[in-house]
Amino acid sequence: MTGLHADVRATFTADGAEAFTVDAAFDVDPDESLVILGPSGSGKTLLLETVAGFHPHEGVVTADDRRLSDRPPEKRGFGFVFQDYALFPHMTVRKNVEYGTRYHEETRDAGALLSELGVGHLAERYPPTLSGGEKQRVALARALAIRPEVMLLDEPLAALDVPTRQALRDDLADVLADVTAVYVTHNRTTARAIADRIAVMRDGEIVQQGTPEAVFERPASPMVAEFTGANAVDLSASPSLRALLDGEGEVAEEGDHVAVRPEAVAIDEAEGDVRATVERVLREDATSRVALSFDGVTVDAFSNRPPDVGDEVWVSFPRGALHRC
Repeated sequence: MTGLHADVRATFTADGAEAFTVDAAFDVDPDESLVILGPSGSGKTLLLETVAGFHPHEGVVTADDRRLSDRPPEKRGFGFVFQDYALFPHMTVRKNVEYGTRYHEETRDAGALLSELGVGHLAERYPPTLSGGEKQRVALARALAIRPEVMLLDEPLAALDVPTRQALRDDLADVLADVTAVYVTHNRTTARAIADRIAVMRDGEIVQQGTPEAVFERPASPMVAEFTGANAVDLSASPSLRALLDGEGEVAEEGDHVAVRPEAVAIDEAEGDVRATVERVLREDATSRVALSFDGVTVDAFSNRPPDVGDEVWVSFPRGALHRC
């Protein structure tokens, strides 16, 4: 089993744009899936492509202590799944999957791989005739055909409709269960579903790494809190929340924020910690997201029986769910 270490620095320039630098380090244990999560423009894809060998860089990339930094992409032993599939339109599905095997001694059978991924019947078709989900399964088969030591996946579900994305996400979780993988996404639902660990990226740097539970429940900064879907409240703007923490012996300081996930916030008509006004109610699948205003700040909560806009309600914040960041 192969582990991966990357500690790279690369600077990118484009016409009329300011130089952008990726400076990041991470480790992936054998059979572990690390998800690099971050907003658009944070450098996620550039980091992944740099590790793959597509861009020159300073630093080092190793797999089980074997230095790969000076090797071209096809000699690094990585399988790469592109966001836009990157299939050859003039080749059949089977030929696409077999394409990379010419550079490797140990390979997997293209037909068997396609069958495992549910697209065996498409082997003699051409990519332009396939749906997005079918193309992505073919791209995944192509990456797996070379028996890669590490899988690198760049937003492979981003262009798919919701039902297809959910189905392929489940299949990916199975495929990656026994593979060392680095997976780039801006989708926090996908990150939680696939990751053994998450690295949050911003402005070319990794700003927090940890288990999904640690990153989502204990964000290191307001940015991480907000990007992972939590409320991040400036304590200087909310006497009510500040009083809750002060009552627990955690005296708030200037610039402190508190993070709390919306699913931990409780709404009640009769009692609670804070009296709030319902500002907005949005339906989200089987529940509703409720925006609650108090002290001039707004927090979100989830409710299966949401109040009406304009209602006055009580809001409770479980002490264990409040995290200083």
